[in-house]
Amino acid sequence: MVVTAYEDQATGEMEEERTGAGQFTSVTLHPRVILSATSGAEKALELHHKAHDMCFIARSVNFPVMNEPVIVHEGEQGA
Repeated sequence: MVVTAYEDQATGEMEEERTGAGQFTSVTLHPRVILSATSGAEKALELHHKAHDMCFIARSVNFPVMNEPVIVHEGEQGA
């Protein structure tokens, strides 16, 4: 598996109390992974989900952390 680029555009939902205090209620990660032409996208997606299940940050917060990964190969449209 050769990852040639990785970026993420995280978004989050927050709630604010009347006092001005607030907290996140959910976060969605939007990772975009570019693989070498010879790396398998299905395997990359499988590994991504496995890594998310073991993520220290996602396992340490008290709100859901979702993922919506996009995996493309070098040279593909939008890569």
